[in-house]
Amino acid sequence: MTTSSRVPIATRRSFLGHVAAGVTGLGCGVHTFPLLGREKPRAKVERLGVGAIGLRYQGSVITEKARTYGDIVALADVDRHVLEQARASFGSTPRIFKDYRDLLKRRDVDVVLIGTPDHWHAKMLIDACRAGKDVYCEKPLTLTIDEGKHICRVVEQTKRVVQVGSWQRSDHRFRLAVELVRAGRIGKLTHVTVVLGKNKTGGPFDVWPVPKHFDWNLWQGQTPEVPYIPERTHYTFRWWQAYSGGQMTDWGAHHIDIAQWGIDGLPVRIEGKAKYPHIENGYDVPIDFEATYTYDNGVVLRVLDHGRNGILFEGTEGRLFVNRGTVAGKVVDALEKRPFPRESFRLYDFDNLSRPPRAGKLDAIINHMGNFFDCVQARRQPISDCFSQHRSVSTCHLGNCAMKLGRPLQWDPKKEIFPGDDAANALLQRPQRSGFEVA
Repeated sequence: MTTSSRVPIATRRSFLGHVAAGVTGLGCGVHTFPLLGREKPRAKVERLGVGAIGLRYQGSVITEKARTYGDIVALADVDRHVLEQARASFGSTPRIFKDYRDLLKRRDVDVVLIGTPDHWHAKMLIDACRAGKDVYCEKPLTLTIDEGKHICRVVEQTKRVVQVGSWQRSDHRFRLAVELVRAGRIGKLTHVTVVLGKNKTGGPFDVWPVPKHFDWNLWQGQTPEVPYIPERTHYTFRWWQAYSGGQMTDWGAHHIDIAQWGIDGLPVRIEGKAKYPHIENGYDVPIDFEATYTYDNGVVLRVLDHGRNGILFEGTEGRLFVNRGTVAGKVVDALEKRPFPRESFRLYDFDNLSRPPRAGKLDAIINHMGNFFDCVQARRQPISDCFSQHRSVSTCHLGNCAMKLGRPLQWDPKKEIFPGDDAANALLQRPQRSGFEVA
């Protein structure tokens, strides 16, 4: 398999061997792709039992996409209102739970979907793997770099199939862009620029009594216990460092992942700049930020919070720009005379070419979820496997580490440490509340 990151090939191959054994631009050109209809649902005899954890917006989106391939048999959420809305959407058949651990005990759950806030991803994923479930987990994969190391070890041990919800890998625009870059169509890659957008600002926010329908203690999980503020929860959790990493890990888990897939390397030096707000009971991710990475193959990646959202690849023979609306550049214009069909793609070796190419979030997730269920059935690595996604989100975390310390950092991608830098290495993990440790 051609990998998207430099996780040791032996590790990835040994994983595949074990699971298999368990079953016998910047030019003016714009390229667009058709958005096609739903796939035909699989026959009842082929369908798996699906349990979904975290049912607010994105959780409900991926659960809906999974219905094509499996039966929704269990739902879990700490917000009873969200849970009841989900039950109304997915029918009266699924059993409902407040505590995800009760869902994991069910024998009729074969596959688990995780759509919770970031600070719960690692523990739920690990618990699900140890319970014998295959897992589709939303991005970003982790809250810290050490969580990702732990996830990779557990997935190796349990031989479960894990797909991370970085669905842009299944969007034909992004896939085509990376395939073109890696095939040398813009020459030797030298620079990549990623624009993520600004972090939200806000606060101070009022402290409220905990709603009766909401388990605030369970929602907080491993994070420090604090008074209940509604803005800490649901969508806006992204702007609190306790629960997430702001745009660096939110959009970064998409765009930095695609950039690193194209770079085909790992960072060794990171510089970061950031201006932080100082508002009690307010959002605390940077107001302004940027990061610059030097990779082990010499490519330089810049990550900015301003400019046109997307990814610009620059090579010795041209440039290519891609975002969720377009893929553009002279190399794209030239496709009419010099085609690059899907059959020529080489970066992932388990493509289902019977599945039509799709672009745009809701359609691309159809293929992303389909790839996951294909891999569950065949015991193969998904296109957004946990090993590559650990490396991608680690790059996001490295940028946040450099911003927080305000100085350049050296990174050893083999040992996954900052050599001789105790202050930086202290940021590889966080204190965890008793009873919610990722272990």
